[in-house]
Amino acid sequence: MDNFLAIDTANAYLTVIAQKDGRAAAVFEDDCAAQHSVRLMDAVGEALARAGLSLNECECFAAVTGPGSFTGIRIGISAVKGFCAALGKPSLGITTFQTLAYNAEAKALAVVPAGRAGWYVCGFADGKEVLSPRLAGEAELSALAREYAVYSRAELPVPHTLSDPAAGLLAAVRAARVQDCGPVGALYIQKSQAERDREARVGMPSARS
Repeated sequence: MDNFLAIDTANAYLTVIAQKDGRAAAVFEDDCAAQHSVRLMDAVGEALARAGLSLNECECFAAVTGPGSFTGIRIGISAVKGFCAALGKPSLGITTFQTLAYNAEAKALAVVPAGRAGWYVCGFADGKEVLSPRLAGEAELSALAREYAVYSRAELPVPHTLSDPAAGLLAAVRAARVQDCGPVGALYIQKSQAERDREARVGMPSARS
C-alpha cells in the first residue's frame, strides 16, 4: 500500500498513521484511555496534514480490529467504515497481535492484557499465525513463554520484548496486498464483562463459540 490512513484505537494508546508515496507521518499517544472518541479526528487531521495527504487520495483505510477495549475497537472500526462509505474506498483490518509481533523473528507470541481474565495471546512463526488467538491464564502464558519469544506493549509476568504498536501498524499495512482488503469486523476473543455479568444473572453460558 502506498497511500493510506491507518487507525488504532483498540487499546489504551492511540495511533493514527497517514502515508503518501511511501512517506509516513504518525500521531501516537501512549495513554489515551477513554479519550479515543475525543482525540481521534484531531489526530487524523494532524497525521494527514503532516503527510500532505488528503482523504480522497487514500487507496485504503485500515483499522486495528482487536483484541482490546470493546469500546475502543468499535470507535476505530466505525471511523474507517465511515471514510470508506463516504469515499468509496476499500478497508483493511489489522489485528493488535500483528502490530505487536511485526519485527519478530522465528517463533513469536503476541500478548495483550485481558483484565482480570488473563491475557489474549496469538503465536506466529516466520510471520505466519501458528497459534490461534485465545485467552490464556498465567500458567499457560508461562508455558508458552518457554516456547515463544514474547512481545507486548504491557508489562507481563514473563520475560518479553516491549513492542512499538505504531511501527507495527505501519509495517502491517505496508505489507498488505490489495486482496487483503475487505469488510472489517471486530476481533472479540471473549464477551464483554457486561455480557458475562448479564448472562450470569440469567444462568446462560458465557463462552464464545
